[in-house]
Amino acid sequence: MQIELTNKEFRLLLDMVYIGNWVLNSARGDDRIEEYDSLEEKVFSYCSPAGMKSLIELWRGHIYPSREYEDGGIHEAIADYEDAVFFDILAEELARRDMDSEHVNPDDLQELQHRMDEYISEFERNGVDNISLDI
Repeated sequence: MQIELTNKEFRLLLDMVYIGNWVLNSARGDDRIEEYDSLEEKVFSYCSPAGMKSLIELWRGHIYPSREYEDGGIHEAIADYEDAVFFDILAEELARRDMDSEHVNPDDLQELQHRMDEYISEFERNGVDNISLDI
């Protein structure tokens, strides 16, 4: 298989591959999915021929995204996604708790969405400042 990309498209592909591997492997500790690490290395190995050598580092015979790459804003993009997902999940969990139901009846979906929207509005205004736990 051969895929032709412009330098801009290749750079975007690097971001997508990095983010995908981050999502799949970052929380796995030593139980990483090696196939994704290998594919990331393979894709990043094309940086030198593409004139993007500064985006990679060689360590113990393997190619990794460089510190320059990792410090270039990719983790901010990941953090933005994590924040959005966190607040969406939290809003849904709190709405379900309020409705006293883990599994919402289809007739109650509108009510669930209304409650979620209220929580999302609160989070947009105040983040987690108004959340408290009674432990």
